[in-house]
Amino acid sequence: MKRIQVGPFNRVEGDLEIGLDIDAGRVVAARVNSPLFRGFEQILVGRDPADALAVVPRICGICSVAQSAAAASALAALAGVTPPPNGQLASRLVLATENLADHLTHFHLFFMPDFARAAYAGRHWHDEVARRFTAQQGSAVAPWLQARARFFNLTGFLAGRWPHTLALQPGGSSKAMTAAERIRILALLREFRAFLEGRLFADSLEAFAGLAAFDELQAWAASRDGDFALFLRAAGDLGLERCGRAADRFLSYGAYGLFPAGLWQPDTGAQVLDPTKIAEDVSHSWLYGDVPLPPAQGETRVDADKADAYTWCKAPRYGGQVVETGALSRQLVAGHPLLRDLVARHGGSVTARIVARMVEVARIVPAMENWVRAIEPGEPFCLPAPLPDSGQAVGLVEAARGGLGHWLSVKRGRIERYQIIAPTTWNFSPRDAAGTPGALEQSLVGLPAGDDAPPTVQHVVRSFDPCMVCTVH
Repeated sequence: MKRIQVGPFNRVEGDLEIGLDIDAGRVVAARVNSPLFRGFEQILVGRDPADALAVVPRICGICSVAQSAAAASALAALAGVTPPPNGQLASRLVLATENLADHLTHFHLFFMPDFARAAYAGRHWHDEVARRFTAQQGSAVAPWLQARARFFNLTGFLAGRWPHTLALQPGGSSKAMTAAERIRILALLREFRAFLEGRLFADSLEAFAGLAAFDELQAWAASRDGDFALFLRAAGDLGLERCGRAADRFLSYGAYGLFPAGLWQPDTGAQVLDPTKIAEDVSHSWLYGDVPLPPAQGETRVDADKADAYTWCKAPRYGGQVVETGALSRQLVAGHPLLRDLVARHGGSVTARIVARMVEVARIVPAMENWVRAIEPGEPFCLPAPLPDSGQAVGLVEAARGGLGHWLSVKRGRIERYQIIAPTTWNFSPRDAAGTPGALEQSLVGLPAGDDAPPTVQHVVRSFDPCMVCTVH
């Protein structure tokens, strides 16, 4: 048996290294390292609670709205305020804009270039994938970047700026929408829909979202020439629907008032989410601590010389068990038949995670159109939200990559404790005290690796769309 180090990964937000133990050309164990400590949780201690709205978006440059939304949600709970309907709709729209842009940026720029590698030369699909998705040169790259830039004009109308907006507030959204802006936003959504239906799916969003089984998906891909159908044909040839399985336990905090919160497992189905079951283990993290703690009592204290530690990432667990989070989790909890069929056949996989993102795109854009129409210009978008001198609260939202939670404790008008569990903290967690590997660590076992191995490990890692700067916050 030998050990190799894979990384640092490119096309990843932040730093990522993976140690693989290999025997007979297969991975027998994996250890995932988030090697960059950032300390945002410590930065927040002692500050005015409202400072969180300015500080936490700086955790990440690609999912800063999600961090803002989680902080605003926690502060709203602390203040005991429910935003007005317009404020809720505007907040949904700006978060959905960022999340969908993340999904598609991941697909076009981070994920698909791996299929253009020379290792796949000779596959019947390789030449076409290379033509469309070779990094910086593929014919699909420029159209997506242009569509993304146009789509992100939504954030100007909805949030004033991106990233690091201050529009999301505990009382709602500080950026009201006029009747004229609503017309322009609907026009931008129509333009974005045209790009998706013309280039990505080569079909209507509603038709794709209505696919209910893996066999239907395969037949659909065989008759389409869109960019996503090309991925499905390549993934089918490589058997990626059978690669990357973790614990098959999926967590979602619920999103947009459209997808419910819950925990889903194949044998038990959907269960009600109980946030009190969440705890963080630091047995293999360069952090002080010897027992798992709920985030409301959690600490982030450096122990750089800790024995048996190999990452700055904590190991969050739900009821003591490893869970996966992300678009696949959201769609499984929400009961989408296509994703449940995929997981019933082969468990969580590379293909299932990518399909879930595309299903989400196809479901959310029509919902966004409806949310814009439901906004009533002239009605309130934000309410006052005076904060108490002391209290505890939690804000749970769904970022593109999965469940994001902010746990906040305030004492005498200052932040006493601020703990964050990001989606990649869940998915890229290390082993816990029982020695149980995290979701990615489990999903890599059994894959080919080493000299002359295909880039299957890279496909599995990227299928989670890691955001490492959020992982270690």
